[in-house]
Amino acid sequence: MAELKVPSLQHLARNWRPDSNMIKKILVRLATSPPTFSYNPLFSAVRDLLVFGVSYEQVVEGIRKIRRMGVRKNLLGVLPLIRDHFAGVAPDFFQAVDRRYYPAGRGLMVPFEPPMIYGIGGQLYFPWFSFWRHNPLARERLSLFVTLVDEVLLQDPDLEKARFEVLDFRALNGKRELRVLDACEIPRVDEAKKMEMLSTFAEGFFLAQAELKKQPDKAAEEKEEIRDPNQGEMFEDF
Repeated sequence: MAELKVPSLQHLARNWRPDSNMIKKILVRLATSPPTFSYNPLFSAVRDLLVFGVSYEQVVEGIRKIRRMGVRKNLLGVLPLIRDHFAGVAPDFFQAVDRRYYPAGRGLMVPFEPPMIYGIGGQLYFPWFSFWRHNPLARERLSLFVTLVDEVLLQDPDLEKARFEVLDFRALNGKRELRVLDACEIPRVDEAKKMEMLSTFAEGFFLAQAELKKQPDKAAEEKEEIRDPNQGEMFEDF
């Protein structure tokens, strides 16, 4: 049986649909065919550039060591935009933010782990990176995301005055571009709409969980197929 992990806050928003069965189908598909790479090296690149003074050339060289060509190409398509956006930025401090959880209903606790915050001249900055090439957060799903982030950040008095920006690295005409969205200008969803959206997502999540439990355990099936019938059960306890 494929494992259905609780999605992050941004994935909750991106995978939200107005119908719980649509959400179920998306989550089942993601559980059975999960992504095979991570954008985490780009967060490390930002830290290296801003904090440790690592040259851009050295950062590029580090990413070129990644074995999979498709992953290298994807990361290197974003890196120049990151360099240009943060050019000349010299933060007074830079730090990671502890993981937080948002209650999405029915006991579903959704993790949210901002990659970083930094401060310049007394102003705190919180950039959130959207690396999806296609179908990035937009319209009411983007509004849902910033609404939930607002609530998470406001729980922490040290972060409530942070300048929240969405760095959207979508691909247009096959080429990555950066759009910087000031979260202050993104409409929020009202309380009633937010609760309705969260309820629909939670329902879709638990429907997906139930659907996956019905599916055969492929790993167990493969183990059964390769077992030598002449071996009996002599190694079963191991």
